[in-house]
Amino acid sequence: MKIRVELRAVKLGVVEATGVHVTLVEESLAKEMNAVCERLRRIHTVESLPDFEPVRRVRAMFRAWGMDPSKYRPSSEALLRRVAQGKGLYRILNGVDAANLGSIETGWPFGCYDLARISGPITLRLGAPGEKYEGIGKKTWHLEDRPVLADDSGPFGSPISDSTRTMVTEQAQDLLAIIYAPEQTSTAALDEAMSRVAERFTRSAGAKTVTTHIIHGI
Repeated sequence: MKIRVELRAVKLGVVEATGVHVTLVEESLAKEMNAVCERLRRIHTVESLPDFEPVRRVRAMFRAWGMDPSKYRPSSEALLRRVAQGKGLYRILNGVDAANLGSIETGWPFGCYDLARISGPITLRLGAPGEKYEGIGKKTWHLEDRPVLADDSGPFGSPISDSTRTMVTEQAQDLLAIIYAPEQTSTAALDEAMSRVAERFTRSAGAKTVTTHIIHGI
């Protein structure tokens, strides 16, 4: 998948998995999610999260894009707030669950998409006037001046809230995970995060092949 980054202060970790079997619940992954959530719940409180280094760096990344992270909360911070409150992670689908688990482990926003629903090359850019999409579990999401992933059919993803157009369902056979890492992130740290996602896609969703690569911002 060809991906271009037109924003600064970010590098993307890209994980592509083919031949997956998407299911509602995968036992080993569910146990891992519970264990990680419990560990993080003991470390973080809602009040302490703004001082957590990954959260601070993601917030700085948002501000570099002209976004107020207190008004438009990064998806990773939203998940970590749930964990700190003792609510744990949502149980969605194994592919999405794997991405959400990686997000709370690193503190970075992750997106997970059905590759069959993406058309043409992808660009990470700011939304244009009038652009919008139907957000997952939310009303229409207006995208002007907000960071978006866009393909030939328009915007479909964001480090805040993704669209219904490319969301993962049980019919998905190939997955794309995008990790929005702050530019200071080391290659080793991003490689490790991608490797964990790749391993979980293989173990929990039966992926036949998984590839990873890094794309730098401008």
